[in-house]
Amino acid sequence: MRSLPIVWQRLVNAKGQTCDRCAGTQDEVHQAVETLKQVLAPLGIEPQLEIAEVDEDTFRQSPGESNRIWLADKPMEHWLDASVGSSRCCSVCGESECRTIEVRGTTFEAIPKRLIIQAALVASADLLNDAEDPSAEQAVPR
Repeated sequence: MRSLPIVWQRLVNAKGQTCDRCAGTQDEVHQAVETLKQVLAPLGIEPQLEIAEVDEDTFRQSPGESNRIWLADKPMEHWLDASVGSSRCCSVCGESECRTIEVRGTTFEAIPKRLIIQAALVASADLLNDAEDPSAEQAVPR
């Protein structure tokens, strides 16, 4: 099985708390990975989820690193042709402008399962292209 690494990172304070935005994404990430396990297994691809914590000091320096997802070593927005923005968050984040993602004119604070799955499918297609027989690329152009 080929591995599809999925890394999700979010702020976790000294008390082990995160904000509502990241908590919402957490549920969506777990659901997406379970769906992807079923969908990608016949293709010989296994999603591997890693959850990384951003501490408060790192978050204060770079709040855009929280609630960020990487698939196959590239940011999710790469696979979705999306853009990154920010908006005021809440509770654990204090007054920080936290990461958002915009896809086809819609801005998301918590990242929905469907976007994670969509990005993972595009990344998986890229993995499959990399796994093709290199001799197939030596075909004579028409």
